Amino acid sequence: MSTPFPPADESREAPPSLDLSVPHSARVWNYWLGGKDNYAADRAAGDDVLRRLPDIADGARAERAFLIRVIHHLVREAGIRQFLDIGTGLPTMNNTHEVAQELAPESRVVYVDNDPLVMVHARALLTSSPEGATNYIEADLREPEAILEAARATLDFSRPVGLMLLGVVNHLVDTERSYAVVARLVEELAPGSHLVLTHSTAEIHGEPMLEVMREMNERGGTPIIARSRKEIEGYFAGTELLEPGVVSCSRWRPEPTAVGAPPEVYLFGGVGRVV
Repeated sequence: MSTPFPPADESREAPPSLDLSVPHSARVWNYWLGGKDNYAADRAAGDDVLRRLPDIADGARAERAFLIRVIHHLVREAGIRQFLDIGTGLPTMNNTHEVAQELAPESRVVYVDNDPLVMVHARALLTSSPEGATNYIEADLREPEAILEAARATLDFSRPVGLMLLGVVNHLVDTERSYAVVARLVEELAPGSHLVLTHSTAEIHGEPMLEVMREMNERGGTPIIARSRKEIEGYFAGTELLEPGVVSCSRWRPEPTAVGAPPEVYLFGGVGRVV
């Protein structure tokens, strides 16, 4: 199938720990967003999903637009100047530090990911404003203590933090463990902090989405699971869930238009304030 996405540069060397024969969620996501930091296995997996769910890339773009709107809210209305972005993914446009530091140059951002390729690009491309700070941690969401310890070198957890968990918790297939991990991270946040979370759901596409996820898991790539709106709401336990609650991320406080509400996408998201 032909796609509008540009080809990646296969000539560059990958980090030694990178298995190019297996698709990785961060690189498939990069492909759907029109990036070049992906390989043949990632594009094959991405194209396979696009054949059956042609609007899948719309979800990727809607989530990036959600991130921008949320950071505008956190910086302008909540006064947040620190961000912990876990599951960063490959740099594209309008990354967390770019949006935050454009609004408040003194913002401090820590990125966390467990993909070596992500960290190579992060260190090369994600630079800070002179007034702020940007740091990078190679770590796994399943190790919250390690993340928190490393993040303290850049962030002051006695002050509010924006905890960004976009499209990453759905890779923790053990639901109870995933709740515990998010709760541990939120437990460390000062009052006035905000949890920002998006998650894959099958509530829009139903069985076709579940089938695609099963096949992606069978390929040997990053495991992924869909959860219901109610299950996603469970991650915000202990926070004050902001209006409009957990919704399709395209419908979280969208920019006003003359054509009504934007189409729903398969990624639901929400923002919770730590009280």
